[in-house]
Amino acid sequence: MTATITPITHTTTPTTHTATATALSLPLLDLADASGTPADRAALLHRLRTAAHDLGFFYVTGHGIAQQVQDDLLAATRTFFALPEAARREISNLNSAQFRGWTSVATEHTAGAPDQREQIDIGPERDAVDLGPDDPAYLRLVGPNQWPTAVPELRAVVLRWLREAERVARTVLGLLAEALGQDAGWFDRWFDEEAVTTTKLVHYPAPPVGAATDDTSSQGVGAHKDYGWLALVLQDDRSGLQVRAEDGSWLEATPVPGTLVVNVGEALEVATEGYLRANVHRVVAPTEGVDRYSVPFFLAPRLDAVVEPLTLPDHLAAGARGVEQDPDNPIYAEYGRKALVGWLRSHPDVARRWHADLLEDTAWNPGR
Repeated sequence: MTATITPITHTTTPTTHTATATALSLPLLDLADASGTPADRAALLHRLRTAAHDLGFFYVTGHGIAQQVQDDLLAATRTFFALPEAARREISNLNSAQFRGWTSVATEHTAGAPDQREQIDIGPERDAVDLGPDDPAYLRLVGPNQWPTAVPELRAVVLRWLREAERVARTVLGLLAEALGQDAGWFDRWFDEEAVTTTKLVHYPAPPVGAATDDTSSQGVGAHKDYGWLALVLQDDRSGLQVRAEDGSWLEATPVPGTLVVNVGEALEVATEGYLRANVHRVVAPTEGVDRYSVPFFLAPRLDAVVEPLTLPDHLAAGARGVEQDPDNPIYAEYGRKALVGWLRSHPDVARRWHADLLEDTAWNPGR
């Protein structure tokens, strides 16, 4: 039986300060310990397994992403969102059957409600696939990104971030495999040049001074789980990301300099039969003052990957809780199916424009 993580901070109201080590509500892991002594590595594996099992969220430091890479990414993100709307609309995701590009505020939906954020969705740089009638519908997600002409540096900055974020996420995934009693490369077979890792550049605009707020306007991102393998988030210095605790309260993932926030996705829940569980989280939009920016990254396999349960050692298998099924959010072992269903639900305008046929099919629109 693993130890329970006792969070120090419980809050439902976002703050704007940077956390100190004594104010952390999530575990903090130093990936540099993996290259330390055997005892250092063993201790890291234990802490990682405990964090991923108990809460599913943790900070990592020692990740090796240069500060300049992070600074350049956030600077280019702010530059894009400062453009006039017409310039941002040049790369509207309505132009993309692959759901790539810019989404305006309150256009993406989470948990059935509009999110008070705008963003750019970016994935692997590939050509669209010429599909036949018998090809899987999820291959429609393969295709090019859109890049703004007004911020020419954005492409190089984001692609560099994608490479670095994938390296970190794959490192954590390998350590998790080892912590679960497997070879460190156990998950590698699902990740090759056709893996569909993605990132978002996200802007949460602060409301005008004196504007009234309600539950809808405070939803930066609605409560949800991530359906990939792992996600990691680069935050600016503004709070907003919150994680659901065991008692139903919300833990605030306050930004900590030099760290990334990492969380378990639903694919790992399937692979471990619930020993690792994807946890519900949300983002509370700014209520006043300063805008917030963040860059989440999602580690995902090939679209045709079918997640297979690994064989846990007996002492860990006893702690497997089974895959948590939500009738409003079904979990599928077939990654491509889960990914496409997620995109269709969260971007209804793009879905209606490019995939109206799928919206009539209960296999791709379970809520129909």
